[in-house]
Amino acid sequence: MNGQETELPVNDSRTHHLPISGGSDLPGFHQVLGYRQMSWTEDEAVIELDVQACHLNMAGVLHGGVMTALLDVVLAEAGTYCPYPGRVRKAITLVLNTTFTGQCSGGVIRAIGRRRAGGSRIFNSSGEIRDSEDRLLAIGEATFRLRSGSEQPEGVPMDFLSPNNKKENGNV
Repeated sequence: MNGQETELPVNDSRTHHLPISGGSDLPGFHQVLGYRQMSWTEDEAVIELDVQACHLNMAGVLHGGVMTALLDVVLAEAGTYCPYPGRVRKAITLVLNTTFTGQCSGGVIRAIGRRRAGGSRIFNSSGEIRDSEDRLLAIGEATFRLRSGSEQPEGVPMDFLSPNNKKENGNV
């Protein structure tokens, strides 16, 4: 660190520190998806979704767009873990590839993302989505660029949870 930076306290229980947990504390589109954060550690993230009717396509199966969005979230999280309470690291998706391998119409699905490689600004992640019977539903790979201020582990203030970023009635 240079003389201008201040050291922030690190949460030592890295596997229990979840900057966002799911539900009402999720920002924007994440709230619409309605997933919950199961774990988030250095280089790995896990989220789960209770499949609802709003997640199904006209054939009555989980919409591919929902799976792609979940992969986008979990693969980005795999490279943006921030151990500093009240702070977050952000990334922009550069490339996202999804391969669909199965279908489901209900139950709980789990998306797992792992950071595979990267440098100071660009990283790559891969992952998968499985249903409650451990059947593979989708595979994903992505490349991300860390947003300015997110290159270091301390990231940036978690401003997306402020009241100014939500509509007055709480709906997004």
